[in-house]
Amino acid sequence: MARTRISISLEQDQAERIRQHAERVGMDVSAYLVHAATRQMAESDAIEEQFAEVDALIARAERAADGLPAEAAPEPAAELTEQERHEVEEALGLVHGRDRQGRRPGHAA
Repeated sequence: MARTRISISLEQDQAERIRQHAERVGMDVSAYLVHAATRQMAESDAIEEQFAEVDALIARAERAADGLPAEAAPEPAAELTEQERHEVEEALGLVHGRDRQGRRPGHAA
């Protein structure tokens, strides 16, 4: 099979790390990079194949949704009762670090 030369540019420290890794596994840099790229492509292909049905289902759902009428604006929330308002204020106070008497724990009154 005919070989094709591909030129890449990278930072000096990246090139050195690649050389070191290739040397550690007993490969030249070209073979190491081809092996790494081939492995990555195989993983990507396997993932795409595994999720092809889900991707197709999503695409069909998106096409179907394009034909639906726009969603109406939600109804405004009903007014809170006095009890609900008190509970919300109490919860927010706890979130902001105040106790039930409105004091921040650990601070003088």
